[in-house]
Amino acid sequence: METLTPIKSGNYIDGQLVKENFETLDVLSPSTGEVISSVYLSDASAVDKAVQTAKEAFVEWSSRTLKERIQIFFKFRALLEKHKEELTHLVYLENGKIHSEAAAEVAKGIELCEFACSLPQIVNDEIQEVSKGVECRTSHVPLGVVASITPFNFPHMVPLWSIPNAIALGNCMILKPSEMTPLSAVRIAELLEEAGLPKGVINIVNGGKDAVEAICDHPDIKAVSFVGSTKVAKLVYIRASASLKRCAALGGAKNHLIVLEDAHVDMAATNIAASMSGCAGQRCMAASAMVGVGKIDHIVERLCEEARKIVPGDNLGAVITAAAKERIERYITEAEAAGAKVLVDGRNATVKGKEGGFYVAPTVIDNVTPDMKIAKEEVFGPVLAIIRAETVDEAIAIENSSNYGNAASVFTQSGGLARYIMDRVSAGMTGVNIGVPVPREPFSFGGWNESRFGSHDITGRSSIAFWTRLKKTTTKWNPEARTNWMS
Repeated sequence: METLTPIKSGNYIDGQLVKENFETLDVLSPSTGEVISSVYLSDASAVDKAVQTAKEAFVEWSSRTLKERIQIFFKFRALLEKHKEELTHLVYLENGKIHSEAAAEVAKGIELCEFACSLPQIVNDEIQEVSKGVECRTSHVPLGVVASITPFNFPHMVPLWSIPNAIALGNCMILKPSEMTPLSAVRIAELLEEAGLPKGVINIVNGGKDAVEAICDHPDIKAVSFVGSTKVAKLVYIRASASLKRCAALGGAKNHLIVLEDAHVDMAATNIAASMSGCAGQRCMAASAMVGVGKIDHIVERLCEEARKIVPGDNLGAVITAAAKERIERYITEAEAAGAKVLVDGRNATVKGKEGGFYVAPTVIDNVTPDMKIAKEEVFGPVLAIIRAETVDEAIAIENSSNYGNAASVFTQSGGLARYIMDRVSAGMTGVNIGVPVPREPFSFGGWNESRFGSHDITGRSSIAFWTRLKKTTTKWNPEARTNWMS
């Protein structure tokens, strides 16, 4: 498929792309550095226009039964399958992933849609006769207009974390994608309406800080989901909550993989290398810090062999911007200056024919100490910091000292030690001999500590509580029923 320039982008309101007078920002393809589109930097007026449209659409949309609404998502899933090559290409263009990773992201979006299609079997009213002739009933009722603010690293998948569940449950959605990756969002909206979604149920407002703040402040937006850095997640949660909104804000990570001496060498090396470099390390579930316990030099050596097999432009994609490349390489240089040893050096990587692209090759750094910046901060690139520990308890203490709490894994062949460690790590998503312990539907995605703000989930079965509220109805039809305090 040939690259088309420019690719359509814009605010998508009431079923169509709308022309605005806002300042625009160029959208670059990370793989080549070329301009592929432009995006509006919208202000509060665009958010308000989208909200008013969604409010009007909500009246009819929420009146449909859940089973009626779900029929659209069966058709939407079929359209995702039909257009998966096009959708994969869009992810490659705007995010810089290699083809296989972009295709996997689209496949995950299909799985998320499948879960939404199962909601009629999961969302059931609860009814009980609480007294003779008196019934109580609880029902899941949509909130109204909700919003989702999504990041650059998964421009197709993360919008589908929230859109299918939120809309299927009867809400209308305002989506604010990353200004660096706005293209997949528009195509998702078009396919939803091709599937039969009424105009105005999904609306897209592009922009940066002004648009985010307007979403947090708007009185008619009832809930906000956010995925991005911890710094911004915290600000969004505080601001949205101050406006009395329901908010779930997922932040960054510093994921620790604890590797014991008895770990299966090949399995550990291949899984860790894939985890630290997949999606160019730009995922909140990437292996960022490896804590080696005892004599693990043989595993480190094998890990470095695997890391050297990962080549930019071949089986490794680009990072999102030139600024991101510079920041990632600065972390490596500062760690080296602080006394760490760079075993595999990914700095100054280029790809022939794509010299304008933003590439960092896999980097493995040994002898990192827990006090170094690279051991504490989220790098968000294909970089693995190796920290040495003498005991399992020391390794757990290193993991527990992190402000984050997204993911943690252990590599060992001992079931007892695996359980001991999993019971003590401070992370919301854990794994044993798994480099990327991402739960699949119906299980929800979400970490602990400064990796998540808010008490709800936006994916999986537990997202139902976030996207709806409970209505309780007590009914009495029998006038002959014995009178008591419930009458």
